[in-house]
Amino acid sequence: MHMKPLTKQTLTNVCAQMASHTWTEEELDELVEPKLGIITGFQELLDELETLRQIDLGTTPPALTVQKR
Repeated sequence: MHMKPLTKQTLTNVCAQMASHTWTEEELDELVEPKLGIITGFQELLDELETLRQIDLGTTPPALTVQKR
């Protein structure tokens, strides 16, 4: 199952449902489709997280089992 592309309405709905600071229309626009080049678009971040999620870690142990030297 693939994620649907992020929309401004999705971000607006998340902001309305979750406790967060107030976002301006310009900030939401920049997250959906960056034009200033200052931040990574939220969709790009979601795509990268999805790629990481699909990596088979096989027999990699949970982090708590890794011993410090």
